[in-house]
Amino acid sequence: MGQLTVRALRAVLVVLLAGSLFVQTVMVALLAVDLKGLDTGRRAGVLVITVLGIAAVQVVLVCVWRLVTMVRRGTVFSHAALRYVHVVIAAVVSAACLVFGLAVLLAPGEAVAPGVILLMGGVGLAVLGVALIVLVLRMLLAQAVARDIEAARLQAELEAVI
Repeated sequence: MGQLTVRALRAVLVVLLAGSLFVQTVMVALLAVDLKGLDTGRRAGVLVITVLGIAAVQVVLVCVWRLVTMVRRGTVFSHAALRYVHVVIAAVVSAACLVFGLAVLLAPGEAVAPGVILLMGGVGLAVLGVALIVLVLRMLLAQAVARDIEAARLQAELEAVI
């Protein structure tokens, strides 16, 4: 990965992280004001789910930052990279569960139309699909790590013979 690509990706990550912090602080407070029509339990649930969902996105952004750092250093093909990918998978699955939880929380009553609840279920499934894609990429990374370790072992054996 080129230096320009790394800088561009880091700039995007910084903007996304700053934006998520703004949403988590300012916009959630404004959302709390807008949700005055809901009962206290549902209102609190929506706010907690929103904050936790944004936190899941922030966790993914930090892990991607760490993985980009590993790519720049040439150490991405290691078991340390797999830990960050595991955290990304867990965060994405958590986000999907939060979307499903939000749909269940808003389903009873007439506060939200049934079509919106169905759309939220579709969004939850799409987020789970992203987790599955990351899981497949994790398997590819694990294969690359194993091949890298095997190549290093064979190189050492070859150097010993020579």
